[in-house]
Amino acid sequence: MIHQYIERILRAKVYDVAEESPLDFAPSLSQRLNNQVYLKREDLQPVFSFKLRGAYNKIINLSDEERAKGVIAASAGNHAQGVALSAKKLGIKSLIVMPKTTPEIKVKSVKARGGKTVLHGDSYDEAYEHAKKLAEEKGMTFVHPYDDPEVIAGQGTIAMELLRQNSNIDAIFVPVGGGGLIAGIAVYIKFVCPDIKIIGVESEDSDCLNRALKAKRRVTLKQVGLFADGVAVKQIGKEPFKIASQYVDDTVTVNTDEICAAIRDIFEDSRSIAEPAGALAVAGLKKYVEEHKLSGQTLVAIESGANVNFDRLAYVAERSLVGEHREILLAVGIPEKAGNFLKFCKLLGGHSLTEFNYRYFDKEMAQVFVGISSTGIEADRIEIIEKLRSEGFSITDMTANELAKEHIRYMVGGHAPCKLGEVVYSLSFPERPNALLKFLTALGGRWNISMFHYQNHNAAFGRVLMGLQMPKSERKAFQECLDDLGFDYQEETSNPAYSFFVGGSESTK
Repeated sequence: MIHQYIERILRAKVYDVAEESPLDFAPSLSQRLNNQVYLKREDLQPVFSFKLRGAYNKIINLSDEERAKGVIAASAGNHAQGVALSAKKLGIKSLIVMPKTTPEIKVKSVKARGGKTVLHGDSYDEAYEHAKKLAEEKGMTFVHPYDDPEVIAGQGTIAMELLRQNSNIDAIFVPVGGGGLIAGIAVYIKFVCPDIKIIGVESEDSDCLNRALKAKRRVTLKQVGLFADGVAVKQIGKEPFKIASQYVDDTVTVNTDEICAAIRDIFEDSRSIAEPAGALAVAGLKKYVEEHKLSGQTLVAIESGANVNFDRLAYVAERSLVGEHREILLAVGIPEKAGNFLKFCKLLGGHSLTEFNYRYFDKEMAQVFVGISSTGIEADRIEIIEKLRSEGFSITDMTANELAKEHIRYMVGGHAPCKLGEVVYSLSFPERPNALLKFLTALGGRWNISMFHYQNHNAAFGRVLMGLQMPKSERKAFQECLDDLGFDYQEETSNPAYSFFVGGSESTK
């Protein structure tokens, strides 16, 4: 198998449309991590993503008969643009099926590159199934985003460039969605320089390769995270898994905050803005270095793309501080007594407040949501918390509480005046016209909505925190309603962030 892929990679004609991307030294990251860190800048491709390589390599290898019938693909972004531009270059018609939740900027980008678009379904999976159906009906060739030998070989040309640019590499960190990129890189690197480690990086809520390697078989995730949408894949590709199981040395998973911190790191070193999936490898590199105490090594991260919606950058900037461990979020109980706030601030010493949210609610005890700047050292966080506790302040660490970061920090002071008997859920639903109306219509006025907070950052899915007044016997029916709508949800009634800051005057846990 490996020799067949090497041959495919060596004869790939990706440079008809793609460019040899630079391998840039990252001075700030290198100094902080005490390693030589390089970024492979695939964000500088004509479609701002590596996807162009695999798409073109697949299409150029089609027969004349297949080219005459055209190509079709399913994608919400980077692969779509790669297929459209490749087809235009070769004078072939292309049809791209995109979820209805796809931001308009990405739809326009595909059209600008010569592709026709069809909007179908709320997710990639629905778009994929529709594209396969259309391919059969129209006789068009389906260009898979990752589970195809020619696509894998096209992505493998990145590895060929890497070794020309710097062969003295200890490890390469590769973002993983469906697995086409890591498969192409791994098969070439392990053939030429087998001592170089290949480490896959996944979002912790979309870790289909990590789970497959542990299970020694492909597994299907029930749901995937939405922040790094470029790698939000429920199952690793069949062919990529076959390769990865032989040639990938390790995997690491990262969370949203760590990805946001990596976007900031890339900007500080290169003044470029990566998309979440594009910064995944840097986030994984940093975490791997910390966990394995690496020092003095040469490490490469594949910066895979830069197709980020501008409106999401405020969210990225906010979350990056937590991802760098430079902000601690606490729920602090402060006795309602004059002078206690001053005492609290004095105890922080040289640490600045980044956020302070409070509204009078209880005459005995104030619950404050506070952000505190930190050095990023774990011992610093522990010291701050212990110092506050020793002075009689009640402390609950909210730094890792997703509900607190996503919703509650914007709702502090919204306590209900009495016990409501409400059940609280966080959920996400596709951003499309009438989505909220469809949701409320499905509820049918059966349950009273007692709290509602909506948050969207120009992403495919909006996030909601809602409270409903219903007896326990009705919860199953409500959850079945959400299941029928295909919404992802989680009950949050017992989450301390809710009870501290927006619950009723009596505990509703």
